[in-house]
Amino acid sequence: MKFTGSHVLSISQFERADIESIFEVADRMVPYAQRQRVTNVLEGAILGSMFFEPSTRTRVSFGSAFNLLGGDVRETIGFASSAIAKGESLYDTARVLSGYSDVIVMRHPQEGSVAEFAEASRVPVLNGGDGSNEHPSQALLDLYTIKKELQHHGRNDVDGLRIALIGDLKFGRTVHSLCKLLMLYNNITVSLISPEELKMPAEIVEQMRAAGHEVIESDVMEERIAHVDIAYSTRIQEERFASQEEADLYRGRYRLNQAIYTRFCEPNTVIMHPLPRDSREGANELDNDLNDNPNLAIFRQADNGVLVRMAMFALILDVVDQVDKCSRDVNWYTGSRF
Repeated sequence: MKFTGSHVLSISQFERADIESIFEVADRMVPYAQRQRVTNVLEGAILGSMFFEPSTRTRVSFGSAFNLLGGDVRETIGFASSAIAKGESLYDTARVLSGYSDVIVMRHPQEGSVAEFAEASRVPVLNGGDGSNEHPSQALLDLYTIKKELQHHGRNDVDGLRIALIGDLKFGRTVHSLCKLLMLYNNITVSLISPEELKMPAEIVEQMRAAGHEVIESDVMEERIAHVDIAYSTRIQEERFASQEEADLYRGRYRLNQAIYTRFCEPNTVIMHPLPRDSREGANELDNDLNDNPNLAIFRQADNGVLVRMAMFALILDVVDQVDKCSRDVNWYTGSRF
């Protein structure tokens, strides 16, 4: 893939070498994300952040990533605060806002909407999630996290990974993109754990099997997390259902707590979740009693989102080789958060 000036709309754009390039640059961003160094390589550049669905981590981490490279962020949040509420088309919005920005990240509830927007944009567009379709940057940070967690346990290769994906696999765009990304690797075993009504789309299952991976579908969690490297849980995507009552039928179906982990999982099984985890009574996908489990990687996963998104901006805006040249030491108190 030619990164400079490119849109990032789908995992299907990438080859395995592209992923390694992103991860190599992400590793180089650690001193900046951890506030050991400051760079102003994107000084004067503007990120147009357009989120038409609720978002915390994706929106803020994209903005933080751009700020950490020295750029500025201009946000549009929700339909009510945009001219789309007045009937403006995505085409017109893209033509106008791309004149105000150097790169745009967009989230929209309709599948294919970000690609439609990108066709009219005059600057690169990054897909921050389009309905239940895809979430490319989340899949990249998930795989980056998987690789780092495996390395921590003495493994240097994603090939041969055993992973369980648990929960709403029908509407969960994060797991759709992650499955597509894993197709670039070899000898993957994927256990898809969900209610029958929320199964992974059949075309994705067929594509994974065609790529030579073992895919197991089940509606029982405990027996399928017994021999995996990664247990990746997802929340019920209630915003995709016709009613709250329908979503509530599936809420809390799969709960992982420390007792279940100890009984069924291998000692080094890594627990992941794209967040937010639903901690409301009756849901509780990942119990709070897992918070002290050293293999709970959900917050390291969230931190890694900044690294990967910094890498994407640096590659797309072609400043990778200038980041260090435009850097200096931090001159404020950074605390002990890292």
